[in-house]
Amino acid sequence: MKKLILMLTSLLVLSTAVFAADPAVGLWKSIDDKTGKITAIWRVYEQDGKLFGTIAATTDAPQDIPASSCKESYKNFPVSGAVNKMKVVGTPWIFNMVKESEGNWKDGNIIDPSNGKMYGCVIKYLKKGDKHKKVTATGPTLAMAGTVGPIQVFQYWVPATEDDIKEAQLKNPAEN
Repeated sequence: MKKLILMLTSLLVLSTAVFAADPAVGLWKSIDDKTGKITAIWRVYEQDGKLFGTIAATTDAPQDIPASSCKESYKNFPVSGAVNKMKVVGTPWIFNMVKESEGNWKDGNIIDPSNGKMYGCVIKYLKKGDKHKKVTATGPTLAMAGTVGPIQVFQYWVPATEDDIKEAQLKNPAEN
């Protein structure tokens, strides 16, 4: 009986390790690199081996605002329909990221729904103490870059919670 319990416990531990999510997956607060203000709460997730991200809550606009500044369509956009009529919340603005290594993703795109500009995208997970450019992570951090050719402009995102989403939704409720 002890052997059976030991074997089942070992199997459980191994299966947890095998199915553990990439550290970039989760809820993140995007922070404006100029003002230091939180711009949105993001839900980053893996699907079919690629990384995607949707805005889970806006911090300065109603939750049901359409992405009217966007173009009608974008190359390789993962959702069909007119992008400029989609809601800012819930649309995959980060898409088709390819895993480079654990916590590091590249070769995807990000669209800024506030102005409709599409950029290449690089995401690097930093644990506490990791250095990236001139930043030392004080805790789990996503170094997220929009790229144009060789130019990479990084923002540093910090972990968020479901409570952060609820708070933003209460502060900026849907209008309709």
